[in-house]
Amino acid sequence: MSDVRVAVVMGVSGSGKTTLARALASAWGAVFLDADDFHSEEARAHMASGRALTDEMRQPWVERIVAELRRRVDAGERVGLAFSGLRRRHRDMLREAGLPLRFLFLHGDRGLIAARMRARSGHYMPVSLLDSQFAALEPPQGEPDVHGIEIDALPARILQQALDALG
Repeated sequence: MSDVRVAVVMGVSGSGKTTLARALASAWGAVFLDADDFHSEEARAHMASGRALTDEMRQPWVERIVAELRRRVDAGERVGLAFSGLRRRHRDMLREAGLPLRFLFLHGDRGLIAARMRARSGHYMPVSLLDSQFAALEPPQGEPDVHGIEIDALPARILQQALDALG
């Protein structure tokens, strides 16, 4: 797995994607990217109003992410990407880009995730949308490029598991 250039940290909102992707980027010598930064203002407003995005609304968002990942990898960079990756088709869009990537799936108890969401501030995703996140999640079972990581551990242990998964 030493040829991996893109680590995609995926999971529902509140699972710790951004925290892990930032720490991973620092420890792995990579650039940190947050998929949330690629949402349109319309999509952000839609979610902030308590409405979940449709797959059709997510399509151009994933296309923008793929274009940026290609640019970064072509420039010789490694990337730690925080990306929900809830739908298999969106994970497949990243795979179809032909990038050397690995998915790190953060998963855990809904109650723990909800508590984390309530504790954070300044995020557009309300706790009320957590159920829609779990409903949209197509677990990456049987996908060989996905490494599952349980979030009920200390951050240092989670980071070590991520680094181990990347080789």
